[in-house]
Amino acid sequence: MQNAPGAAQLSEATPPVIARLSFLDRYLPLWIVIAMATGIGLGRALPSLNARLNSIQVTTGTSLPIFLGLLIMMYPVLAKVRYDRVGDVARDRRMLVASLVLNWVVGPAVMFALAWLLLGDLPAYRTGLIIVGLARCIAMVLIWNDLSGGDREAAAVLVALNSLFQIVAFALLGYFYLELLPHWLGLSTENLHLSIWRIAQTVAIFLGIPLVAGYLTRLFAERARGREWYESRFLPRLSPFALYGLLYTIVILFALQGHTITARPGDVARIAIPLLCYFAIMWFGSFALGRWLGLAYERTATLAFTAAGNNFELAIAVAIGVFGVTSGEALAGVVGPLIEVPALVGLVYVSLWAKRTFYNAQRPLEGAP
Repeated sequence: MQNAPGAAQLSEATPPVIARLSFLDRYLPLWIVIAMATGIGLGRALPSLNARLNSIQVTTGTSLPIFLGLLIMMYPVLAKVRYDRVGDVARDRRMLVASLVLNWVVGPAVMFALAWLLLGDLPAYRTGLIIVGLARCIAMVLIWNDLSGGDREAAAVLVALNSLFQIVAFALLGYFYLELLPHWLGLSTENLHLSIWRIAQTVAIFLGIPLVAGYLTRLFAERARGREWYESRFLPRLSPFALYGLLYTIVILFALQGHTITARPGDVARIAIPLLCYFAIMWFGSFALGRWLGLAYERTATLAFTAAGNNFELAIAVAIGVFGVTSGEALAGVVGPLIEVPALVGLVYVSLWAKRTFYNAQRPLEGAP
């Protein structure tokens, strides 16, 4: 196929990592900003939008239009997971244990500390960021992993494990970090009215339903057409719907609370600061750990990106389902992907530099899997 006019110039002018992103992923921050602006415009043009959205609610207390948008946001992500490869990574005890500790002990603790240190006077945003820290990455980490030359199979397995762990552990960790630990440390949470059962119910619905649907989709589609067709033909058509669901949810959220956001733009900047700190701490710490454990570059990069990324789709769903679509907790979740995309694209470049510097683009270290 011939290149379109100007394609060569575009290729030369575009950094290699950016050029390898799809058009939708490459400009994700722009789409999020446009969705925010569209939502604010709708909110001003349709003052009765809130009442209309809440006229039909589902069991989570979430309006039906938002409920459907959140499910659409999650389903394509979970249809990508290779659920049959868990045993492949489970045999690499170093990587498996390191990933579980980073994702389920270190990551939530780091976000908890940053949220209290930097947003101690803004309890809604603080709570929203803690929820983000509990939602471990199962989505765009596969993109960052591929761009950095990480181990694709290992990333897919860690995504599957994170998906299963979130159903089991999210509500318990929510109780620990939002109620129990602040009480032990003498931190005030008097304005926080939290139902752990509500969190568990929300996770079960917004992660459980698309998880089962994604698993069954892969199972039956691969049986019918094979893995090659499923991953090269079906998934590329399905994947954009995760972004469509995210942008749709952002439009609705900003339509309902746009006046609050425009009145306090500095709050968005304050939410961004702990997120940037979190990505840096988790990625560099995880990469250093992988290097210290003697993992090959491919698995070190996978370890770093799976630890640094977060499942903002689930965080937004939980914040909306538990605190409401107009809550500060929901806003904190929405700011997440706006910051994550450029931050992790930058870390892809750092990862490739580290590969040239520390691994010298040679074969894996001796003894590494």
